[in-house]
Amino acid sequence: MNTKRNVLYLSMATALFAGATVFAGAKTMADPLPSWNDGATKTAIIEFVEQVTTPGSPVFVPVEERIATFDNDGTLWSEQPMYFQLFFTLDRVKAMAPQHPEWKTTEPFASVLKGDMKGVAASGEKGLLEMVATTHAGMSTEEFETLVTDWVATAKHPKTGMLYTEMVFQPMLELLTYMRANGFKTFIVSGGGIEFMRPWTERVYGIPPEQVVGSSIKTKYEVVNGKPEIFRLAEIDFIDDKTGKPLGINSHIGRRPIFAAGNSDGDRQMLEYTTAGAGKRLGILVHHDDAKREWAYGPDSKIGTFRDSLMNEAGTNGWTVISMKDDWAAIYPAK
Repeated sequence: MNTKRNVLYLSMATALFAGATVFAGAKTMADPLPSWNDGATKTAIIEFVEQVTTPGSPVFVPVEERIATFDNDGTLWSEQPMYFQLFFTLDRVKAMAPQHPEWKTTEPFASVLKGDMKGVAASGEKGLLEMVATTHAGMSTEEFETLVTDWVATAKHPKTGMLYTEMVFQPMLELLTYMRANGFKTFIVSGGGIEFMRPWTERVYGIPPEQVVGSSIKTKYEVVNGKPEIFRLAEIDFIDDKTGKPLGINSHIGRRPIFAAGNSDGDRQMLEYTTAGAGKRLGILVHHDDAKREWAYGPDSKIGTFRDSLMNEAGTNGWTVISMKDDWAAIYPAK
């Protein structure tokens, strides 16, 4: 009898040990950020998430306060040699040109039609905003959504030949998924157009349109043939960049984030605002230093400018700077 009981206990112990071994192995193998190389950067992110989401932790954050904000251009997808929305704008100028013969002699439209990008650049921010306001307006929000949806489904980057929505960063997709799995609500807070991003962010990033904060043009409400519509006007309403980002967060989200990710001087104030709050917080900056797999640029670039002063502030404030070259095992999702 004792022999049988001992055999039974031994069998149970063996089974439990085997199960525990399998469980431990699975837990060890389950890497939430497989495209991130092991090192200080990956460790800082995982430790932050674990600390603020573990009940009983001295820095535990309730689910409703787990707000994470991400810049888009240069943070979630590439942005060189110019912002992808500008490519869309140039394509819109070309498509609309037959209805605007005056553009042949009107800058910056004339330079666009001649393929003179130096001429376009010479028009400065004023010229860019004029093109955006003109090509993005004069239609309903539904019509604009259709234009954007069709464009991102077919337009390809001139250097990589990839769809623009294929040029998203695999490590950041993993980070978005990891944070949501741990109760975070993820938002885009970008200088890009809010209605340019909303048609595709849920499919590409898992971020629904109501969690997108961006720049906008003015709109008006009208009833046309008995149908209520919102029409887009050729006038800038709000620029969600630099000091505008904390304002956009306050207006659209209503909570100070505990995590913010950016990549340039335009994100400085968002990271300052985020990390200045009480409790455990984390700010991260993507540094584009990988000329082989993407682009390498910094203080001298007019797109995604990353000045030395921003790097210095990152050190002072304890922000984590991501080296694309050293910290990311992959850049874009595998096809």
